Formats: sequence, C-alpha cells, structure tokens
Amino acid sequence: MDYIVICAVALFVSALTFFSGFGLGTMLMPAFALFFPVPIAVAATAVVHLANNIFKVVLIGRKANWPVVWRFALPATITAMIGAALLLLFEKLPIIAEYTIGNSSYEITAVKLTIGIIIVLFALFDLVPKLSTIAFDQKYLSLGGAASGFFGGLSGNQGALRSAFLIKAGLEKEAFVATGVVTAVIVDIARLLVYGFTFYSARFALIDSKIWSLVLAATLAAFTGAFIGRQLLKKITLRLLQVIIGGLLIMIGSGLALGIL
Repeated sequence: MDYIVICAVALFVSALTFFSGFGLGTMLMPAFALFFPVPIAVAATAVVHLANNIFKVVLIGRKANWPVVWRFALPATITAMIGAALLLLFEKLPIIAEYTIGNSSYEITAVKLTIGIIIVLFALFDLVPKLSTIAFDQKYLSLGGAASGFFGGLSGNQGALRSAFLIKAGLEKEAFVATGVVTAVIVDIARLLVYGFTFYSARFALIDSKIWSLVLAATLAAFTGAFIGRQLLKKITLRLLQVIIGGLLIMIGSGLALGIL
C-alpha cells in the first residue's frame, strides 16, 4: 500500500508541478508521513524533490530565459540564505491559533499565514478577469525573486510565489516552465548550504535500505510524471496554464494560511 500511495502521489503531482513549478514537496511529504516518522518523511521528500528538479532541467532547461533567471534568481539566492539563517528565530514566534478537525490538530503560524495570504492574493491575478490583464513590470522581477527566496529559505515554500511572479513576466509557456525550474535549483542549493549538511545528514541517516527502495520508486514515478507533463505542455494554452496555476495557488495558499500544510 505504501508503494501505491506514495508513487501515485509522486506521479500525479509531478505532472502538475511541471506546469506550475510548485507543489511536489508540499504534497509528497504528507504522503511519506503516513507511513514513516516526520524526520524520515522530510529527508525522503528532499531526495525526490531535488532529483525531480534536476530531471526537469534536463528535459526543458535549455528553454530557460537566462536574463530573467539571473534577474530573479540572484536576489532570490541572497534572500533565501537570509531567510534560512532566520529560520530558528521565526520558529520561536508564538502560535497564532490552534484547532482540531476530527482526530487531527492544526496550528496557524505567523510565517505560514503571511505566505498563504500573499499566495492567495497573487492567485487572484490569474483567476479574476479584470486582474488577469494586469502585468507586472519587468522591474519588479528582482523584488519578486527577493520575496520568493526569503520565504523559501524561511519555510521552504518558495515555488508558489516564484510562479506567481514569473507567470506575469511575459514568457512563453515553455520558457516560463524552464525558467522556474532552473531558478528553483539555484535557490535550493543556496538555502541548503545555509541549513547545513549536518541538519540533513542527521535525517538521511534515519533512512534505511528498505526506505531507500521506496524513495527510488517515488523518484522514478516523479520522473514519469514530469515526462508526462512535458508532453502535455505542448497541448495547453498559456491561459489554461494561468488558470491551473491560479487554482493551485488558491489551494496551497489556503492550506498554508489555515495550518493544514
């Protein structure tokens, strides 16, 4: 059952994230957590997430708009390192609210509430007709990169903000996807350096040989999903891409703000 659930989530979400540029880690970690302790789930998800992003770079990285990549990724890299450095400080902030649904308890934190509200607001620019015609000036790319990088370093939730800015950057659909993927890899490397190898090695040490086989299966499923997404990308319009991203932004943003994700 664990192989079926985790691989199905990895395949389906990876196909969707090929368009949106975010969501695999957010959805896959809870799937791993159904069968393993959270530290192991975090480590396993990190392996699949990194491998999948590298695979997507191989598939479509050559389509990236490099001027946009550097204008977005450079400030994002700097602020991601700052956000990562501040992580321990922000984790000490008091919880805003707690609630229970059934047997599950949820916590609303200042960081996730802020990120969630910002993400939902950006989603409206893709879904509301009057707002969808508004385009962010290219001069705001660096600001968007800085915001995305900071929240990515602070909480790991950077993809939604990144996509919200890049979708308005005037890129063709393939260039949008490729630019987001390349930027994600650059920023991930920066924040992982700050988190430190000790933090991750302590968690990777918990993954035994049996779990590694499941991680490998999930990685292959994610590769398959990314490949399927690459083929479907040729058949969708930019407007459909905006609607898909807008809908996912609403889901992710609301989930974060409510403490569900």
